[in-house]
Amino acid sequence: MTSKISLTRYLVEQQRVDGKIPAQLRLLLEVVARACKSISQAVNKGALGGVLGTAGSENVQGEVQKKLDIISNEVLIEANEWGGHLAAMASEEMDTIHLVPSRYPQGEYLLMFDPLDGSSNIDVNVSIGTIFSVMKKPDDHPGVSEADFLQPGSQQVAAGYCVYGPQTTLVLTVGDGVAMFTLDREQGSFVLTQENVQIPADTKEFAINMSNMRHWDAPVKRYIDECLAGKEGPRGKDFNMRWIASMVADVHRILTRGGVFMYPWDKREPEKAGKLRLMYEANPMAWLVEQAGGAATNGRQRILDLQPTKLHERVAVFLGSKNEVDRVTSYHAAEKT
Repeated sequence: MTSKISLTRYLVEQQRVDGKIPAQLRLLLEVVARACKSISQAVNKGALGGVLGTAGSENVQGEVQKKLDIISNEVLIEANEWGGHLAAMASEEMDTIHLVPSRYPQGEYLLMFDPLDGSSNIDVNVSIGTIFSVMKKPDDHPGVSEADFLQPGSQQVAAGYCVYGPQTTLVLTVGDGVAMFTLDREQGSFVLTQENVQIPADTKEFAINMSNMRHWDAPVKRYIDECLAGKEGPRGKDFNMRWIASMVADVHRILTRGGVFMYPWDKREPEKAGKLRLMYEANPMAWLVEQAGGAATNGRQRILDLQPTKLHERVAVFLGSKNEVDRVTSYHAAEKT
């Protein structure tokens, strides 16, 4: 790459070329990126900034919140309230939606986010991240309600994540492929480092929490058993397993070099369709993966076609290299018949 292209310049070009993104959406994405830079600074300070450890509270899912969960949530809300790009926000850490205060200009977009994915890894200095998704507010009525957020993932107009690791990397799609930007700390801006990211259709690597094997459904056990059988098994090749327990980090690895990520339904909580949140995690990651040539299903159907019924809906997730996702999905279909 002969010259550095900043995120701002990249988005301006996306706006100019055939009007791929409106100006208001471009400005919104720039605000989200600035918020991610602030979160990255807090993460990097770690114990020096007094941000490690639990906050002594629980989120709407009943999960213990880390101090950085709350800090990250507040950073994203405060950064996006006043810009005039949003009508409302929804977060994995909040019970209900957050309306942009009436004293600020009202925009036409809805922002959903997981402010700090993988927060169980904060204190041990493993990569964590922020996931975000943007949709347009339905324009057939005034005001905003929770129902306005309940759109299938196929209606997203932008999605991405920021991973805080050895480098801080922002990964973005606006429906025209996937681009990666690395934070240049000296310049204080995100710089384009990879365009047209593509996930190989085939892989020898899978990511799943093997400690839950006894709780899995038969199709998942079948798929993993075949991978573990290696060259002598029906797959005829050896597989490696990777599991970071941070969806952002696991998906980033898959976007970088291929693989398949699985967080299936299991028998511990049979009434729940899965563990991950459809609107804050599965939808944005599914769109990124599809835009990079991969696939994403809940084991039976395309994630982006799922119609949400509630704000914090959960879902099973299989995403990554297309041929592997198609295979494990076909095993679910075979079991059903």
